[in-house]
Amino acid sequence: MSSTGTGPAAREIDPASVDRFVNAYREATGLPGVAVAVTRGDEVVHVAGYGRTASGEPVTADTPMAIASLSKSFTSLAVMQLVEKGVVGLDDPVRVRLPEFAMADPRAARVTVRQLLDQTSGMADETFPERSQPRPGSLREAVARLRGAKLAADPGTRWSYHNTNFQVAARLVEVASGMPFAGYLKKHVFGPLGMRNSTTIDTERDLPPSAGGHLHLLGVALALPEPPGFGNGSGGVISSARDMARWMITQSGEGAGPGGVRVVSAASVAEMRTPSKINDSYALGWAIGTTRNGSPTVGHGGDLLTATAQQTLLPRSGYGVVVMANTGTAYADSDAIADALVAMAEGEEPEAPPSFPPTLVVDLAIAVAAVVTLLLAGRGLARSRRWAARRAGRPAWSTAARLLPYALPGVLCLTVTDVFGMLARGKDITWTQVAYIYPSFMIWLVLATGACAAVALVRVIRIVRPVRTPSRGAG
Repeated sequence: MSSTGTGPAAREIDPASVDRFVNAYREATGLPGVAVAVTRGDEVVHVAGYGRTASGEPVTADTPMAIASLSKSFTSLAVMQLVEKGVVGLDDPVRVRLPEFAMADPRAARVTVRQLLDQTSGMADETFPERSQPRPGSLREAVARLRGAKLAADPGTRWSYHNTNFQVAARLVEVASGMPFAGYLKKHVFGPLGMRNSTTIDTERDLPPSAGGHLHLLGVALALPEPPGFGNGSGGVISSARDMARWMITQSGEGAGPGGVRVVSAASVAEMRTPSKINDSYALGWAIGTTRNGSPTVGHGGDLLTATAQQTLLPRSGYGVVVMANTGTAYADSDAIADALVAMAEGEEPEAPPSFPPTLVVDLAIAVAAVVTLLLAGRGLARSRRWAARRAGRPAWSTAARLLPYALPGVLCLTVTDVFGMLARGKDITWTQVAYIYPSFMIWLVLATGACAAVALVRVIRIVRPVRTPSRGAG
């Protein structure tokens, strides 16, 4: 039996309380489906599924769901297994075991395995916009597309969250072990831990129907396909609540899973939870933090555009919490539920679920703006002849200046990725991402672009080809 390390803040979580909270949360927010796992030490406190998948099946404790960037902790463990075997050196340059790792930057030769896992390699969106690049089909291709890229900083001098770091690490596992990454995880991680519903995939095309997700629009959950993207190594693991319970038991047991099966040493677990000197809140595929009460946490969040996940370990009490929700990045459902379960573990009353979907007010406001936009466009079209008559004889530059504001929505539509990228401090943002994260706003923006373009075009036509009043015949 592993020690739970219980302290004065530790409390027993009542499974019935978990069910009540999750059901109340789903009813209030319209969350279609979610699965949760709660563990303590080497015991499963509660695993359950609620609601339905995007394909209409009930979510159960064994439903495979996307865990997105929680996958990074699995990649880190796979690398540490090879480090323990002496096959890989954590502080060796990546090229020692992965000669194909090449960039258009001589500094890349100094990037170490550790720097991939703690995100201090120097790779960043600003010099390698990974989401805007053509989607690779394999880990080999994911590494190959780096050949024309440069580093944004010297290795080990700057932290930048960049999925490609973990894709390179997963490819390193493939080459060093001589096995496909999915096969390696199955044999050395999922299999030994009894995680029967877990695997890792390359792209969104490999997502099982049960792992599909939703967007919310006007309070309604819409099942939509995950946009194209590559995630193996960085976000490709598919798992279930029951399997993730086994994973959290392994974390609580410092590498020893259910039944005492050890997949990595306690020393390696400690290494994976040691932050870099550059960022004291991120270690090797794990985020380091604290609860509202100051209790230490080890965890990681995961975001797809149609699904999210969260894992949190409380080392003092031995509790582990995992939540997987089939709604996308914009809604943070998995974070909210995980925070509530952590509060329960600390003996606190969790915050009450919101009384209605959090995005509903914004969606309704934008819907009103869209209706107003259409009404104003209709008015502009109806009065275009009168407008053109008033502009007759005036300089062309004056008329162009009056029409120029109608181009603003179109300009914003074309540059929206740059705007959001700047707000996200240089992150690579694609048009599809913006549309999925802010669907109501993008619908209004496209609508406004079309409406303004129509009004401007008709007014120009009225000026260039004024409608002539037919003359009366004599007689």
